[in-house]
Amino acid sequence: MATYESVIKITGAVGDLVFYTLNGKNVVRKKSGFNKAAFKKNPSYEKVRQNSSEFGHCSRMGKIIRKSLEVYIKEAGDPLLYQKFAKVMTIIKDLDTLSERGKRTVENGLKTEEGRKILREFQWGAINNLSDGVTMKDHVLYKNDHCTSDHGVILTLKLDSENYSIESSKEIIRWNQQQDKSFKKYFSDNDLLLYFVTLKNENDKVTHIGFV
Repeated sequence: MATYESVIKITGAVGDLVFYTLNGKNVVRKKSGFNKAAFKKNPSYEKVRQNSSEFGHCSRMGKIIRKSLEVYIKEAGDPLLYQKFAKVMTIIKDLDTLSERGKRTVENGLKTEEGRKILREFQWGAINNLSDGVTMKDHVLYKNDHCTSDHGVILTLKLDSENYSIESSKEIIRWNQQQDKSFKKYFSDNDLLLYFVTLKNENDKVTHIGFV
């Protein structure tokens, strides 16, 4: 891009050059070599098309998951949360060994133990990770001995990556004196289900958040 001086104002394309005004200055640049038709059909762009398709998928999946959690994650206070979570979606998508390149999905990645582990370990801002507070086994939450939280919310998410939609159900959980707490099953075991938990102390302050 370069600026130019002329008594004649030029706007538009002349040969391989494009003239326009930017911030009050006359600017000229060379036309981009990008060809939309070639991008869609040329075999040399195949890997780029695959990456573009998967990137779009991961961005949309990350958005619908974050959107379903926004009431709970707003206290994370991390301005880079969007980018960090999108990156995690890409890492999880890469674990999909069932689909061909360009069609790999976050859903298939989450069906692996490694994918679930990556999601559980994601850090939501400066708030304590849920793994430091509770664990889950057979639909029962077990509170760690050092965890001071006494109640919270568990959100069950039914993920549909084909239609980019989520159904959710919320349940309030209280431990009282026991260290374990079972919670309801809202959807079929055949569905892809994610469990997001927010823990709070007796002052209703959030102590831990994350997937379990």
